[in-house]
This record gives sequence, C-alpha cells and structure tokens, in this order.
Amino acid sequence: MFLRWSYVRFLFGLRHMGANWQVGDGREQALADYVCAHARRHDIDDVIRTIDEFCYTKSYLINVGDEKGRILDRAVAAARPRRLLELGTYCGYSALRIARAMPADAVLYSIEFNPANAAVAQRIWDHAGIGDRVVVIVGTLGDGGRTLSALREEHEFISGSLDFVFLDHVKEEYLPDLHRILEQDWLRPGSVVVADNVKYPGAPEYRAFMRQHERVRWRTREHRTHAEYQKVLKDLVLESTYLG
Repeated sequence: MFLRWSYVRFLFGLRHMGANWQVGDGREQALADYVCAHARRHDIDDVIRTIDEFCYTKSYLINVGDEKGRILDRAVAAARPRRLLELGTYCGYSALRIARAMPADAVLYSIEFNPANAAVAQRIWDHAGIGDRVVVIVGTLGDGGRTLSALREEHEFISGSLDFVFLDHVKEEYLPDLHRILEQDWLRPGSVVVADNVKYPGAPEYRAFMRQHERVRWRTREHRTHAEYQKVLKDLVLESTYLG
C-alpha cells in the first residue's frame, strides 16, 4: 500500500516536470517550512530524514532521494574531495548528503538557476548547521561565462582544483557542462563526476560519451537503481573517474 501511495505521488509530481520545471508551485517553500518545524536544528541527519519523510508522505519533489542518495554518499566518502561542484541545487537535499560525507575542511559550491530555490536551500542548510560549508551561486555554466567567471575569480577555481562534480540539473546540459568544466581544466586525474537520472528522465548523450571514452579518458561505473521516492521506474546513476 505504501509503495502504491508513493507511486501515485510520483505520478502527480511528473505534472510539474514539463513547462513548469522547477519554477515553484509552493511545494519547495512548504518543504522549508516543514523542515524548520519538524527537524532538530543543527542535526543534519534529522534534516535529511525529515526531507525524505516530506517527499514520501506530503509532496513529491525532484531530489536525488534516499535510495540514490546512498550511492552519492558512498562516492563522496570514497573520493574524500576538498573542493566540490554541484550543478542543480534545487532545495538543497543532495548538498546535505554531500556535506555529511565530505571531509570537514571541504567546501561544496552549488549552482542553481532559480533564485527562489537557492533561497529555500540556504534556509534548509542553515537549519541543518552547514550553511558555512556550502556556497550557492545563482546561475548556470552556460550563461555566457558569468558563472564560470565567478567560480574562477571569486571562488578561486584553478587548473586541477576540482575533486568532485555532481550533475543533477537539466539533463540535456550534462554533456555541454562537462565539456565546459574540461575546457576550464578544473579536473585532475582521479576527480570523480557523478550523474543522476541518466536513464530517467534520461541523459543518453552523456552516457554515450562516457561509454565512448571508457578506459581512455574516463572509467565509469553504472549504478542500477530507481527514480526518486518509488520502486517502479528504473534509473541509472553514473559514477565516472577522470583519467586525464
């Protein structure tokens, strides 16, 4: 019964994944209110638990979710990165999981095109007590160079300085944004790039690129899993190590 109810909520949520993608219909702000009312302050575990509870029982949201989140946790813990970049902040859920798994002296830079989502994420991070470990930047890597310049000039992104990237934004931008990162020469041999939703909604060009360059420039592990907050639709998370 719980699976059926979760799936119904998931299908309802799909209505918001077309023309109104991430523009907000009140669910994001409702999540922040719920977290601040129900999660223990400065307890990152409880904030993550509360977000999952909201998404299972209140309203579907396009977070990475708990099942795929555990894949992300393991990738961050194994990489032990110091400088991380996330494309697609949304409500800040994946950043919470990343911050929990990354070393204490690491910093995550999270890019979000929607200012309202960025504000929701910042409120949730502050409640969880990680607001000083995650930097949200409003923009996109494809905005004519503005965000790339900010990362270089304001946040000191230099050659070989980026240890970990998480892709969870517009799927068609996965490969173009990876190329932008490579053009900046920010990755080093051993840097890890994790990509969500490669099967659903799908990033076929990105997957084909990784397969084409397997054991040449990249080494990729494909994690078979499910789309967020249900067990019906299958998904893939790609964990790719840059070989240089």
